[in-house]
Amino acid sequence: MNPRGERYSRENMAERLSMRNFMEELRGAGVQTGGPPAFHARDRQAFANQLDRWLAQRPRPREAT
Repeated sequence: MNPRGERYSRENMAERLSMRNFMEELRGAGVQTGGPPAFHARDRQAFANQLDRWLAQRPRPREAT
């Protein structure tokens, strides 16, 4: 999951890595890429919501007796 609440999956991972590598090449060539947009409260909320969903999907560990 990224800081803006987007979940990574098998389906989108190759695309994300490809874009990351492409942007790294551009920066290495001296191109000004501008960077990511500003981080807002809605981004923090989206992350918290996705984290809650992800945690809810995980099996709970058994308590020791």
